Amino acid sequence: MTVVFGIFLLTLLLITAVAIVRTKNLFVAVMLLGIASLLIAANFFLLDAADVALTEAAVGAGISTVLFLGALALTSDREKSPTSRKALSMAVVTAAALVVIYATFDKPAFGSPDAPTQTYVAPWYLDKTREFIDIPNVVTAVLGSFRGYDTLGEVLVVFTAGIGVLFLLAGGPGGKRPSSNVGLSQHLIPRVVGRLLIPFILLFGLYVQFHGEYGPGGGFQAGAIIAAAIILYALLEGEEKALKVIPRPVLLGLTAGGAILYGAVGVAGMLLGGNFLDYSVLSDDPVKGQQLGIILIEAGVGLTVTGVLLSIFHAFAARGR
Repeated sequence: MTVVFGIFLLTLLLITAVAIVRTKNLFVAVMLLGIASLLIAANFFLLDAADVALTEAAVGAGISTVLFLGALALTSDREKSPTSRKALSMAVVTAAALVVIYATFDKPAFGSPDAPTQTYVAPWYLDKTREFIDIPNVVTAVLGSFRGYDTLGEVLVVFTAGIGVLFLLAGGPGGKRPSSNVGLSQHLIPRVVGRLLIPFILLFGLYVQFHGEYGPGGGFQAGAIIAAAIILYALLEGEEKALKVIPRPVLLGLTAGGAILYGAVGVAGMLLGGNFLDYSVLSDDPVKGQQLGIILIEAGVGLTVTGVLLSIFHAFAARGR
């Protein structure tokens, strides 16, 4: 039954992709892209990749959709004349599809116990997570503790990427631009539905942030969800109102503060006699110390992701038409 439902979802995804390519209305295309992301997330969930599914839903259906709506608010709703190089575009897409299909032939069978991920370090993670950290979500344990250096690197990559985008979009004296009143108030359905959903989106973002140890979630997903809610508010009510909720200096503080908090947790471990990013020394009980450290670094991740995404949106919106 699961296989049949998965095929059904993939069929809907194919139909949605064709509709995205064929539609001339950019607003419809954006909505269909959000639907496509939700279908992909549902397929990930069927594959028991709940954390990946939540990330796809938060980033693909959430933050990407509202960013596309923000871009749409600065342009027209209709697509301009299509490209004249249809043959070249079709050749590139066909070649990429053939490469992907060829690569699938070398993949292990679905659910095979002999797959590389099942024969090396994964069994050790599954066996030792309860002993060392004692949280139900092994993914959070791996990303937050066992591979804490990797996650710190990802946070620094997000931080650096945000700085780079802000440099590219900044202009004028001191790199500042006047804020534009970007909004989608002319669209009745997004305005009504958005005002109803924003409080629940924020609440769900907080739930994902502080429930990542027990279920799918964590700082990356929570940051994207919270940023999507604030961006949606800016699109519905105007950028000026959104900046009153979270001013630019606060956004810069969130962007840098999250990365600093992550690094500070690692330094605290060293000062207490442990290694960098060794959370076990943060409490008399090593297991409690690990749990506390994961909560703190996940908070840092969420702060940086939220700050970077909102800063990029405001810098993009300030460019005007």
